[in-house]
Amino acid sequence: MAAQGKKILLMVEELYNDREFWYPYYRLLEEGCQVLVVSPMAGKLYKGGAGIVAKSDLAAEEVNPADYDGLVIPGGYAPDHMRRHPAMVKLVREMAQGDKMVAAICHAGWMLASAGVLKGRRVTGFFAIKDDLVNAGADYVDQEVVVDGKLVTSRTPDDLPAFLKAIIAALA
Repeated sequence: MAAQGKKILLMVEELYNDREFWYPYYRLLEEGCQVLVVSPMAGKLYKGGAGIVAKSDLAAEEVNPADYDGLVIPGGYAPDHMRRHPAMVKLVREMAQGDKMVAAICHAGWMLASAGVLKGRRVTGFFAIKDDLVNAGADYVDQEVVVDGKLVTSRTPDDLPAFLKAIIAALA
């Protein structure tokens, strides 16, 4: 298991995409990672778009990025809620600037744009946020997964198998 023993943060907020949260959660556990859920408030319950509830382990302001190997940001409408919390945006920025693996799928590119970490980076995301990514300085491409250093991005839930393979490879 290439990523065994890695400590991963998985972001959550209201209306997260259930598949884009739970598929990485369980796949990374299967890989032997420790996965902790981070949100604006520790211990809070968040509903996904399909109504499945996820409970956060940590508040973003409590997290020391140096203690973790990677960060996964699911899409859905959650990134629009996440970016309203400065501690969540700061965590994304610090993980990316700290050369940690940062993975974003679908609308999660909004968090990368808000964190100011896209200038000169090659990324993908859901086609509806292409302009936001480009305006943030990214080189947008339409592919199932794009890896630029330790930044891993994908477009939709259909891309989850390739997304997780790239995440695990980036953690190895």
